[in-house]
Amino acid sequence: MLNCVRPTFNMDMWPLLLLLVQLCLCSGYEGSGQYSYGDDEEWYFRTYQGTPWCAPIKYVKHGSVSCSTPTGQQHKNVMGTRCKIRCKQGYETQSSEVVCMASKRWSSNYACQEVRCPKLNMPVNGGYKCSDGSYFNSRCEFFCAPGFGLKGQKTTTCQHNKAWSAGVPTCVDMDPPKIKCPNLKDKWAEPGKLTARVTWDTPEGVDTADGILTDVVLKGKPSKSNFPEGLHKLSYTVFDRAGNKGSCRFTVRVRVRRCSQLFAPDNGYMNCDSDGDNYGATCSFKCTGGHELSGSAARVCQYGLTWSGTETKCSPMNINVGVRTAAALLDQFYEKRRLLIISAPTAANHNYRFQMTNLQHAQCGLDLRHVTVIEVVGTYPAQIGRIRHTVLPPGLALQLRLLLRISQRSFQMVLVDKQGTDKQRYPFPITAAELFTTIDTFPLRKDEMVLQQEAGQTCHS
Repeated sequence: MLNCVRPTFNMDMWPLLLLLVQLCLCSGYEGSGQYSYGDDEEWYFRTYQGTPWCAPIKYVKHGSVSCSTPTGQQHKNVMGTRCKIRCKQGYETQSSEVVCMASKRWSSNYACQEVRCPKLNMPVNGGYKCSDGSYFNSRCEFFCAPGFGLKGQKTTTCQHNKAWSAGVPTCVDMDPPKIKCPNLKDKWAEPGKLTARVTWDTPEGVDTADGILTDVVLKGKPSKSNFPEGLHKLSYTVFDRAGNKGSCRFTVRVRVRRCSQLFAPDNGYMNCDSDGDNYGATCSFKCTGGHELSGSAARVCQYGLTWSGTETKCSPMNINVGVRTAAALLDQFYEKRRLLIISAPTAANHNYRFQMTNLQHAQCGLDLRHVTVIEVVGTYPAQIGRIRHTVLPPGLALQLRLLLRISQRSFQMVLVDKQGTDKQRYPFPITAAELFTTIDTFPLRKDEMVLQQEAGQTCHS
């Protein structure tokens, strides 16, 4: 039988009693608390300065703890207690095991701290922004300055092994420079020309990266050039230091004001300068032998795209063969046509036949468009004179012989100018080339001489 003796207390025993109460209340701790090393230990040390134990490790935030005492004591914070610390993924502790020391402190910090990766380098010409700095699971996104592009991974994440998932990318100049071409309207050719002088300012390129350009290259004719009629495509290309290029294209359209097409009149011919129907072009008209011109001898294509003057016509020459004298007949040709007069005693004369053959050959270039032929055939009083199909009276034909002193017994060819003056005589047949040269070099007005030279080029070629 156990006898219970009622203890007696005095005032000196109160501190011991309080300690026993605290020990009873703290019994059963398993060391899985949630307070960090600093707060618990400092509070416990201040409160229980005289106890031989470390602050109990109730639990570890973001981890777990397992403690064991040297002799299997119930309390897991006596001197010599060893506690193993395990942290969750992404967290780490200074030491995986801590020991309660005689200094009443644990051997090292046992808190689980978040894993931290090395600080990222800033990419040149760029930067980055992170969701949680350099801590575990922080996601960083890289960016580049305007004009530069990322080369490498755009994002990286801090991993549990303190390494970033990707390296720092580089910012390279990938943006091509920009250039704006001139905006040109249609250009009209100048009077009498088929080209227009087009002028524009050379465009300047813009680089969105470092602003440094190397070259501006034009493909096509340069500014202030004369462009022919039609559409012309041009382009400018600009390069930056990284070799990127930017291009733009533009067009130059040259238009020519043109009048409606003119045609040579019947029994006449036309000669035009420039392109024949463009603004400023002049067209001159001539009539063939035996015809005379009415209307405008020359017409100009005007700015309003209409032709100056009036319609040109070539009407048959009204040659009056009923005049009394040869002089009156020749006066009708004054300032109209030159005369080629051929005479032979009979149509069977071999010289006459040969001369007519040469004359036809010479028509390849001359075409007799400015020459009227008067033939005097036969002997008086049976002789006749004819201008193409128009027959002259025998008396008038005789006067022509007498006026031009053409012998009735010899073949002669006489060239007469516009004043009716005898200029050249050929008593014998001449070759086609000689005949052409003779007529071609005969005194003419300037415009007629030009026509003759053009006709000569055709014939000689």
